[in-house]
Amino acid sequence: METSNIKVGADITVLREREVDYDSDTPRKITEVLVRKVPDNQQFLDLRVAVLGNVDSGKSTLLGVLTQGELDNGRGRARLNLFRHLHEIQSGRTSSISFEILGFNSKGEVVNYSDSRTAEEICESSSKMITFIDLAGHHKYLHTTIFGLTSYCPDCALLLVSANTGIAGTTREHLGLALALKVPFFIVVSKVDLCAKTTVERTVRQLERVLKQPGCHKVPMLVTSEDDAVTAAQQFAQSPNVTPIFTLSSVSGESLDLLKVFLNILPPLTNSKEQEELMQQLTEFQVDEIYTVPEVGTVVGGTLSSGICREGDQLVVGPTDDGCFLELRVCSIQRNRSACRVLRAGQAATLALGDFDRALLRKGMVMVSPEMNPTICSVFEAEIVLLFHATTFRRGFQVTVHVGNVRQTAVVEKIHAKDKLRTGEKAVVRFRFLKHPEYLKVGAKLLFREGVTKGIGHVTDVQAIAAGEAQANMGF
Repeated sequence: METSNIKVGADITVLREREVDYDSDTPRKITEVLVRKVPDNQQFLDLRVAVLGNVDSGKSTLLGVLTQGELDNGRGRARLNLFRHLHEIQSGRTSSISFEILGFNSKGEVVNYSDSRTAEEICESSSKMITFIDLAGHHKYLHTTIFGLTSYCPDCALLLVSANTGIAGTTREHLGLALALKVPFFIVVSKVDLCAKTTVERTVRQLERVLKQPGCHKVPMLVTSEDDAVTAAQQFAQSPNVTPIFTLSSVSGESLDLLKVFLNILPPLTNSKEQEELMQQLTEFQVDEIYTVPEVGTVVGGTLSSGICREGDQLVVGPTDDGCFLELRVCSIQRNRSACRVLRAGQAATLALGDFDRALLRKGMVMVSPEMNPTICSVFEAEIVLLFHATTFRRGFQVTVHVGNVRQTAVVEKIHAKDKLRTGEKAVVRFRFLKHPEYLKVGAKLLFREGVTKGIGHVTDVQAIAAGEAQANMGF
C-alpha cells in the first residue's frame, strides 16, 4: 500500500505490517509507516557517511554498486567510476577522499545514475541524500583518512570488513579512530560470495567479540531481514552503542537491499534544535578543499559549522602565514553538485570565490563573518590521553596534530605536572605549531600521531594572538 497526502505534501510508505489478535472475526493489522516530505527548495534530508575499512575490503566497489545501480563483475569494475587519479585506476587503491551520492525519493525508492541521470537530476528528485565520504584504506594514506573523519564532520561511519580476511590490517585502527572521535558506526561484512557460510559466521563472531570488549562497549545487532533493517535504523539513531552488522556481496547483490532499507529509514542523527541554535550564531565555514574551475575561478569545499551563508555574502578568510584575515565575496554556492541559494549550519557545500587568488588559500583555514573578530593561536593547551607510544613522550617531541580541518606539525612545549608520559597516561600538554598560526576553539576534539605514537584529547586553552603578531610568535 502506498498513498500520497496532498495536504501535508508528503508520501507515505508502508515499512512493515503485523496481524494482531483482536476479539472479532475480521483480522486486524498494525502497520508501521514512513512519512517523508516531498522536497521543496532544496531542503532534502542530508546524511554524511564516512566509509572506513582495510585496503582491498571493497569500499569503492560497494559505493560503485550502490550509486551506479549495477553489480560488480568480481574484478572491481564497479569502482572505476569513483577513482580520481590514474594511479588509483592502475593500482585499484584509493589514495584521495572522494564523495559519492545516493538519493532516495519520498517513497523510499533509490535514485541513482543507472537511468543516465546526472548528479543534478539525482539531487532534484531526491528527498533524502546520503553523501558517502570514501576514505583510503591503505596505511600510508592514514593521514588522509584521519583528515576525512575530523574535517568532514560525518554523521556516522560505515566500517567495511572483508568476510574472507576478517579484522585485518587497518581495520582495528579505523575502528579505534571512530571510537576516539565518537562517530557512531555500523559494520558491513563484504565478499560473502567468496566464502563458505561458516567463514562468514566466524568473521561475524570475531566482530561481535571485539565490539563487546570493555574499550568498545557496543551492542552488535546482526541484520538478516528487512524487519531487522528497520529496527536497526531506529535503534542506531536512538543509541550510539547499537552497532548494526550487515553481511552482503557487491557481486551477487545478496542482502544489498537490506543496507538500502537501513540507509533510507535512518533519520538525521543531529537534532533540529541544535541546528537552530547553530544557525543563530555568526557564519563560520571550514575550508577542506581548494579547486580552480574554468570560467568560475577559485572554489572552496567544506562545511558550514555555524550561522547561515548566502550568495553575495562578504566574509573574511584566514589565518594567513602572518596571521591576517583577507576579505572576499561568496559568488555562488553548490550543495551536492546543484546550485543552492542558502547554506545552513551543518551542511557541506562548495563556494565559488570568483577571481580570489587561490595561492592565498590552504586547507585548515576558516571563512567567517567580519564581525566575529576571530582569535588565532600558535600555542595551545590540550588535555590528552596517550593511546600508544613506543618509548616515553616528553618535551620537544614533534607530532602531527589534527583538530577539525586543521592539520599541522606541532612540538610539545610542556607536560603539566609530569616530566614524561607513557602509554595510557593522561595529562595537560602545551603544544606550539611549527609553521603558521591556526584558528582553534576551546573544547575542539584533537587527535595527534607520529609514527606509531597516537593520542586523543580536547583543546582546553588557546593563547590568542592578534593579526600581525603571528610571525614574531612563530619565531620568524
